[in-house]
Amino acid sequence: MNLVDKTAEEDFNKARNKALFNEIQHFLSPEEASLISLNDVKQLLRPTNETYVGMKVVPIEKIVGSEGRYNDFDNHFFPKSSHLRNRWQHVDEAALKDIILPPIKVYEISGLYFVRDGNHRVSVAKSRGTEFIDAEVVSLQSEIKLNNPKNMPDIIKQIINYEKRVFYSETNFGDITDYWCLDFTRTGRYDVIYNHILTHKYYLNQGKDEEVSMADAILSWFNTVYLPIVTSVRQCHILHKFPHRTLGDMYVWIVRYWDSLKQTFGENVPIDKAVQFFGKYYQLPLYKRIKNFFTRIVLRRAISVNSADNYIKLDD
Repeated sequence: MNLVDKTAEEDFNKARNKALFNEIQHFLSPEEASLISLNDVKQLLRPTNETYVGMKVVPIEKIVGSEGRYNDFDNHFFPKSSHLRNRWQHVDEAALKDIILPPIKVYEISGLYFVRDGNHRVSVAKSRGTEFIDAEVVSLQSEIKLNNPKNMPDIIKQIINYEKRVFYSETNFGDITDYWCLDFTRTGRYDVIYNHILTHKYYLNQGKDEEVSMADAILSWFNTVYLPIVTSVRQCHILHKFPHRTLGDMYVWIVRYWDSLKQTFGENVPIDKAVQFFGKYYQLPLYKRIKNFFTRIVLRRAISVNSADNYIKLDD
């Protein structure tokens, strides 16, 4: 084995070990260590059209995902499987010999890049600390600009923050209600709320000669629909049964559940009963919650120890 082959083999082993270490660090939240799928992002951002841009020099740090190979690499583009070794090492050998490879092909959306062709070249470039790479770019148009997300949960959070800014800006919801913490953990929820307000406005207008203003409809919905539900959620101490969820999440879920109850039992089902039933039936059984609690403690301790050990090994 010559020096270049040996160096390429060592480079792959280092990159593979980093992927393993990253996996261990995110054992409890594997989605945070996963490479972002272009299809998942397109479903969230719903780009309007596609434009061929041509050749560009692309910052490596802006390449955050892949069209088809997102299961082969982690969110840092380190290889997750040994079956990638041969092709990865051949690309690394070319880099070591200063052989110029063809440009990669990428999609650009919201300021980020996703690999169409050239995943191994990106992986090697990231492992070698390369800052830029030649790429043939096709742009997917979207109003939302994303700021260096680390993973899919980070993208979702940024999209939700954008949706909240748009909702509050276009409806003046905060100024009208003096309520600035209508928050969600899933995208598209502000559209749901807007439709609820429009429906509420429709019913308010029934039998009236003068149309109810949007501001009055928002305030009425907030005081007579939203607040009673979230107040009942607080009084029933339900939120702690749904970790990492918000009052806004609970409102959307309970309204849907309430509608299903009314379809089954009639329109007279009171909202407080819907909240109680929801809290009773939509939660993990007690034994599973206890098991998950102690499992998290044990795993976090194990990960802490392993992380310290692996950190030393990886730097050797």
